Amino acid sequence: MLTLYGIKNCDTVKKARRWLEDHGIEYEFHDFRQDGLEKKLLSSWVDDLGWESVLNKRSTSWRNLSEKDKNITTDAQAIKLLLANPTLIKRPITQDRNTLLVGFKEAEFKKL
Repeated sequence: MLTLYGIKNCDTVKKARRWLEDHGIEYEFHDFRQDGLEKKLLSSWVDDLGWESVLNKRSTSWRNLSEKDKNITTDAQAIKLLLANPTLIKRPITQDRNTLLVGFKEAEFKKL
């Protein structure tokens, strides 16, 4: 089963959900704010993609962080920061057994 992770009011998440629905692709939506986020799952994303790919440095949440919090040098630091501030995660993250995508690009979604 395909799972789309994100926040329901995010415009990019809305585009991805609409695309999946328009193409008849069944998926489960997991909202970080309502459903939470497990450290094990986040760690697997960081292991597979690298924390630099998971962390959204263009977000308002990132700009509001202190310089100390922005000084990330390890996976563990990034995971701790992302668990405390899930809005820092690039959205959506789409995952099934064989695929892990960050963001919404129609060309990548067509491969699903």
